[in-house]
Amino acid sequence: MSITSQKILFLAAQHDTMRRMKKKLKILTYGCQMNVADSERMSGLLQQIGYTLTDDFDAADLILINTCCVRATAEDKVFGQIGRFKALKRIKPSLIIGVAGCMAQKEGANLIKRAPHVDFVLGTGQSSEVARVVKSLERERKHFVDVSNVSGDIPAEVFPIRNGQVSTFVPIMYGCNNFCTYCIVPYVRGRERSRKPEEIFAEVNQAVAEGFKEITLLGQNVNSYAGGMTFAELLSAVDKLGVERLRFMTSHPKDLSDELIAAIANGQHICEHIHLPVQYGSDKILRRMNRVYTVEKYLRLVEKIRAAIPNVSLTTDLIVGFPGETDADFTETLEFLRAVKFDAAFTFIYSKRSGTPAATFENQIDDETKHRRLDLLMKVQNEISLAKNLALVNSIEEVLVEGASKTDEKIFTGRTRSNKLVLFAHGDECAGDLIRVKITQAQTFLVKGEVVD
Repeated sequence: MSITSQKILFLAAQHDTMRRMKKKLKILTYGCQMNVADSERMSGLLQQIGYTLTDDFDAADLILINTCCVRATAEDKVFGQIGRFKALKRIKPSLIIGVAGCMAQKEGANLIKRAPHVDFVLGTGQSSEVARVVKSLERERKHFVDVSNVSGDIPAEVFPIRNGQVSTFVPIMYGCNNFCTYCIVPYVRGRERSRKPEEIFAEVNQAVAEGFKEITLLGQNVNSYAGGMTFAELLSAVDKLGVERLRFMTSHPKDLSDELIAAIANGQHICEHIHLPVQYGSDKILRRMNRVYTVEKYLRLVEKIRAAIPNVSLTTDLIVGFPGETDADFTETLEFLRAVKFDAAFTFIYSKRSGTPAATFENQIDDETKHRRLDLLMKVQNEISLAKNLALVNSIEEVLVEGASKTDEKIFTGRTRSNKLVLFAHGDECAGDLIRVKITQAQTFLVKGEVVD
């Protein structure tokens, strides 16, 4: 081939690359941290075919909605957002609109029937196919739906486009085997599959090299990690890879091991915070939820954790209004809260999910009772959270700086190792710095302090 021909081919390829690099992707993520990690991976795959991220819907050539269906409110938000894109598609017919994630897995082709302006639907087991699907749609516009392979192979390794500046997520496993009666996750995420340790180590090393100071290892139940070592062994190994702070979530109480407690207690960079979802505080409701442990067993586990890690912060999830819940059950839960004294609790009203056993249970609770009980539950927990934070006043805490407050650029925010949100007056601190802060004030959901030299 002549030099001239080579130059023409080079220029043509360069022009094609420039054309492709002008393509813009807007990605919306709903739901849990695993969805955030999935979106970052899909962004990485789409970057390989020429898409760059944008915050401008009008400029987007591709809008991808990564969805959640754990609660009805999450689905309502997604449908509302999809509806708003109909007018945008009418103005810009070349716009590609895709829906991925748990709601896509659950609804499948029904999404297309309900919103024909959506071009493709990809289930949770097909997220690694997003670039191939989009390239196909660029050539020929037609509807595409694939919600097969829900428990298929772990997604191909890619370089995620990480959204954070200081903290990031690294999935260690996918799926869930627990089948709690209220939960849709095993049906839309599939059975548990664990990543190989070397893949996890490589991604952690990559994140550290990119400058991330805090990494959270993710799984629906990290305690059941089965990649050739125990989760405690994996956590201890990652602790040695140079990350400043190491977190994990979520742990199922039924199999949080003594080995894991020891790994946290003896770790150098493993943060003293455990999110341990209890869901309810009465044995009757726990049985109906298929949680496999009792209140007594949970309380013994808490005692064991606090004995080994005295400064540990414990947080949890709680559901009110579960089918069959009585006033007596709810009173037991309030007593349970006062006994455990969680640092914080994420509280939810039970949301009926079609396809789960609890959706067919008798004695569904009316909305008025649900909201009344939720208000009482939050009142008790907020009092406990405030007392926990007041106990920190005058202490000096290590804080990882996250950046400026959303409401005041003169105030910076950060988090302690125990995951407490801290506000302080900004000096010369930068996001990612580890600083010492003396706590001077306490509120229910945060503390305030002054930077100590």
